[in-house]
Amino acid sequence: MSKRIFDIAFVLALLGLVAIPMAVIALVIRLTSDGPLLYWSDRMGKDNRLFRMPKFRTMRPDAPTVATHLMPSPDAYVTPVGRVLRRTSLDELPQLWSILVGDMSMVGPRPALYNQDDLIALRSAAGVDKLRPGLTGWAQVNGRDELPIADKVRFDIEYLQRRSFWFDLKIILLTLIKALHGQGIAH
Repeated sequence: MSKRIFDIAFVLALLGLVAIPMAVIALVIRLTSDGPLLYWSDRMGKDNRLFRMPKFRTMRPDAPTVATHLMPSPDAYVTPVGRVLRRTSLDELPQLWSILVGDMSMVGPRPALYNQDDLIALRSAAGVDKLRPGLTGWAQVNGRDELPIADKVRFDIEYLQRRSFWFDLKIILLTLIKALHGQGIAH
């Protein structure tokens, strides 16, 4: 319960800081590419329940709905503004909504795409599916896109075992540092 209270308080405070940048990002997306402003991705949540997660759209509307690393040439689909949004992780800001409504937490395993059967199966076998997915997580700050699935799950299991208020704060701080440097982002 205290984690949920922290999530809501943190997001409300954060929204005060990012509301104007989010409005600017929305305007730039609207002016530079066709298609919707947000991309709603079907993701696996707590207890493997499906939910819709918003992101600022960084790819053309005709991009395949698979994990970026599974695309034959993901760079062909990324919009010019999308490259910047992905490198800085600003495309993730609409997920603050998912935290407010309870689908996500600030910190937890990143939500798997609905069709990432291998990741979902490994997490379920380890009990990680019992956690609310996070905007950031232990795997995110330890390699992000560069990690093989088995390593992501290993970090998710470590988070499950070590989770605490202070560990979450450490992960949030590391996330900010890595996002500012664009570390661990492949596309």
